[in-house]
Amino acid sequence: MTIKLFNRRNFLTSSIAAMGLAALLPRPALALTEASARKLVDSVVGDINRVIASGQSEAAMIGQFERIFARYADVPVMARYALGADARRLNQSQMQAFTQAFQGYIARKYGKRFRDFIGAEIIVNTARQIKSGYEIKGTAKLRGEAPFEVTFLVSDRSGRDLFFNLFIEGVNMLLTERTEIGAMLDQRGGNIDQLIADLPRAG
Repeated sequence: MTIKLFNRRNFLTSSIAAMGLAALLPRPALALTEASARKLVDSVVGDINRVIASGQSEAAMIGQFERIFARYADVPVMARYALGADARRLNQSQMQAFTQAFQGYIARKYGKRFRDFIGAEIIVNTARQIKSGYEIKGTAKLRGEAPFEVTFLVSDRSGRDLFFNLFIEGVNMLLTERTEIGAMLDQRGGNIDQLIADLPRAG
């Protein structure tokens, strides 16, 4: 299946740094199938492409991207992974506040780049079942650049079909945000409340 995406490798490499790790997913797998995993990949890529092609303002695109992110990504898993061991010291209220702030941070950080991209293609090639769900491998074809591999990991362990990790050319993109969030927290002396307060201005 061929679907539209973006036109720059650096955006793909940085912007989809978003989708948690299997070890953090809380419940055993439900009824995820290869077909439903493929459908999720098709849907998220198609929705993002429609936003890029819409001609909306940058602010409107960022809002749309945040809604797409909230719909297709396991944001709580991703946020907890981004915090690493520090997540264990947060109370429920702090974790909820950080998760919401993190969602907006990701949307602003990458959504504001949308206007720079025109159509490219991702062809979904193979799917295989893994312990945590399904691995969907595709080839990204960008204009004027060599094709490269994109791997989506999909699970339903949070109660619905969601991305929980993504690899670009074998690189785990979620680790990028874990490093950056860790650096932000270190700069604030480990003060999670200050990080939560500052995230709305980051990105």
